[in-house]
Amino acid sequence: MQTRALGDTGHESTIATFGAIALNWLEQEGANQMVEHVLSKGVNHFDVAPTYGDAELKLGPKLRQHREDIFLGCKTQERGYEGAKRKLDRSFDRLGVDYIDLYQVHGLEYESELDEITADDGALAAFREAKDEGKIGHIGLTSHGNPGLIRDAIDRIDDLETLMFPLNPVVVGKGDDEHDYAGVFEAAEKAGIGTLGIKAFARGRWPDTDELPEADRPFANWYEPVDTPNEIAERFDFAAAQGLTSVVTPGDPKLVAMVLDAATRYNGMDETAQRSLIERLRHDESPVPEQLHH
Repeated sequence: MQTRALGDTGHESTIATFGAIALNWLEQEGANQMVEHVLSKGVNHFDVAPTYGDAELKLGPKLRQHREDIFLGCKTQERGYEGAKRKLDRSFDRLGVDYIDLYQVHGLEYESELDEITADDGALAAFREAKDEGKIGHIGLTSHGNPGLIRDAIDRIDDLETLMFPLNPVVVGKGDDEHDYAGVFEAAEKAGIGTLGIKAFARGRWPDTDELPEADRPFANWYEPVDTPNEIAERFDFAAAQGLTSVVTPGDPKLVAMVLDAATRYNGMDETAQRSLIERLRHDESPVPEQLHH
């Protein structure tokens, strides 16, 4: 699988990152098998979070067995120093490791949160302390919405090394400020920040729970995903062709293998194919921004 420089971190990430939330839906044996499968495809970048149910615990055994092969990203939704420090220690315990390669502010959505994390007693102070102590390697940030806020974060956080944000043909086709993730990408590139793409496989929002109760959804994702090999390959190719460092696999285990197959076969996507995909999807309902993510 191809690799790309993760900004200025010095790490070469595979063009697919394993979104370990998928492990939450599996029993331990199935989780072990999935991690082995992901590694067998050459993936070297994993992403997990405390809010992903039991994903940290399920990842633990194989993570420890293959620690040197995995660049591990974790994150916290805590915005203050004490909370972030506590959550980081909890992740170390649950994962059973003493070092996390990339620790990220999780799901930044509001300007007030940016003020909180950058304050003297904010989460970033805990991140920097952990970095000085050799517990984490790099500092990142993730956001599901509000491109303007992400650009503010780039300006305000000098030591920001990675960003994770939505990028797919639907949002690219919208062309308005609310969906200007292309602008975020350009700003990140200029600042030497690695870029991780989420929601590459989002088709749109699920029908209301009245029409389709959550328990009846065929996939665990919070958005309705594309689910055929051709659509998945097309979406992967599009996201990777935008220049992202890496595309994060979707949250449902049933989709992971198809995405990894697409990633191993990735060979670029020409401008014409990109434009025609944008045209075809530009009127679809955008699955971002969406405040009800998990």
